[in-house]
Amino acid sequence: MAAGGVAAALLAAGALRFGSFVLKSGIASPVYVDLRGLVSHPGLLRQVADLLFQTAKDAGLEYDCVCGVPYTALPLATIICSEKQVPMLIRRKEAKDYGTKRLVEGTINPGETCLIIEDVVTSGSSVLETAEVLQKEGLKVTDAVVLLDREQGGKARLEERGIRLHPVCTLSGLLDILQQQGEVDAEMVEKVKDFIRGNVFEPVAQNGPAPMKRICKELSFRARAELPGVHPVAARLFTLMEKKQTNLCLSADVTGSKELLQLAASLGPSICILKTHIDILNDFTQEVVKELRALADRHEFLIFEDRKFADIGNTVKHQYEGGMFKIASWSDIVNAHVVPGSGVVKGLKEVGLPLQRGCLLIAEMSSQGSLAMGKYTEAAVQMAEENSDFVFGFISGSRVSKKPEFLHITPGVQLQAGGDDLGQRYLSPKEVISERGSDIIVVGRGILSASDRLQEGEKYRKAAWESYISRLGGHV
Repeated sequence: MAAGGVAAALLAAGALRFGSFVLKSGIASPVYVDLRGLVSHPGLLRQVADLLFQTAKDAGLEYDCVCGVPYTALPLATIICSEKQVPMLIRRKEAKDYGTKRLVEGTINPGETCLIIEDVVTSGSSVLETAEVLQKEGLKVTDAVVLLDREQGGKARLEERGIRLHPVCTLSGLLDILQQQGEVDAEMVEKVKDFIRGNVFEPVAQNGPAPMKRICKELSFRARAELPGVHPVAARLFTLMEKKQTNLCLSADVTGSKELLQLAASLGPSICILKTHIDILNDFTQEVVKELRALADRHEFLIFEDRKFADIGNTVKHQYEGGMFKIASWSDIVNAHVVPGSGVVKGLKEVGLPLQRGCLLIAEMSSQGSLAMGKYTEAAVQMAEENSDFVFGFISGSRVSKKPEFLHITPGVQLQAGGDDLGQRYLSPKEVISERGSDIIVVGRGILSASDRLQEGEKYRKAAWESYISRLGGHV
């Protein structure tokens, strides 16, 4: 195998380690792969780049330009493009807030084919994110070359999206090389292979449904973002939650656009989602949501229009797409009741899926006497699983699905548990996140009624995040 010459070098450089490691997900792993340090080993970096280029050549790939997945693959792509005189593109993780504000740097010729270069593939999420950005620029993406395929579902997931993965080697193949070279013993090789087998999402059997093998331990948001079946909106949300260390959703139930935009500007850095009831604004205009969208992009939070769609498919389709609010054009997330049946999701999906939007199903409600329980909740979970290409989670008071791809968002949260005169019941962040297993708290009046909203918002952010960390710690 071509990788035989660099296998021991990767081990010596610390890019590949064996032993006992606790990953960011809290899972104990016998292997740790981190190729970021290759930049300090220029000879090895060049060898890896040569292997990637040769793999593409051997596969007979034809391409007009190359893009390395940020950030580890960027120097690899740079070496390939410099030595082989191939045009290179650079994908930014975040757009600049000045100048051209582009996500892709370089000369872009729509219609050309771009080859993606990556260092390691686990679930394929990073490759898919890069492909999506390139495709929006009018480029074709059909292939990706990677040094190491961890064999944990990424290749199959990419193929489902029309991208062929060409690995220089697989993790199990690399293990065999190192064993032959006397670098690792047979016991460690088998231990790692068992770990790989135990942490792969198995496909459904063709002759009937078969249970999927899943990681039983509590996963971090970052790890859940990398799961093979996670919805793009959920992946974005998991990622920004980890980056900003917030699982707080602000319920901005205000009636004036000026106040709405002020809340978004001041509390934006503290939240992962801003929830709106756009139809209660007294002075709504499209300019308002345009400004709100800009604030969301600047402060990295998602917009959730709490519309609670509950009509037949054709009606909700028009409510979502058109009317004076044109919700689909600016809101990342919407929600729906399951009372009308699957038609409500299908109608919303026709509009939202092409725009890469996502939907939450209302599985439970926080108001006293709610009928959303029992069989109703079970039906909501089943409907979500049947429409996981559009539905990525639930509005619920607790975790209602065991599948880690689904998010759980809980309203009715205050620092002190209690209720109001209109039947709303309030739970504490600790009870919601640590005990009931939800992921995100929704807070409205607890923040809006405070004299210092920013300070109060930070209190909720810290309480919710600490509860999440505590939940993870209990499963490490």
